[in-house]
Amino acid sequence: MRPLDQLEETIRQRQLAGEADKSYTARLLAGGVAKIGPKVIEEAAEVVEAAGEPGAAGREHTIREAADVIYHLMVLLAVRDVTLDEIEAELGRRFGMSGLEEKASRGPSN
Repeated sequence: MRPLDQLEETIRQRQLAGEADKSYTARLLAGGVAKIGPKVIEEAAEVVEAAGEPGAAGREHTIREAADVIYHLMVLLAVRDVTLDEIEAELGRRFGMSGLEEKASRGPSN
């Protein structure tokens, strides 16, 4: 099993258990989008900052911060009952069209 699949399963288990006092993940899930959203934004800013750091240390910092972004995003997706398979399917749908075409296909509200 891939680590992302394992993480998704762990998040789902925490969601089902609902024990916010026993797990950081469960606490985030209990807080919903209002609690997780700012964490995703914070971690995204940190990965961008890390990516600007020079050398091998900056590269390693970028990896750690990217992992944090992915973890928090996956918790946010779990709140919305969105799976990695659904995200992969959406990315697959976009192959064969340019990014500009894909963006235009969403219409002005997106």
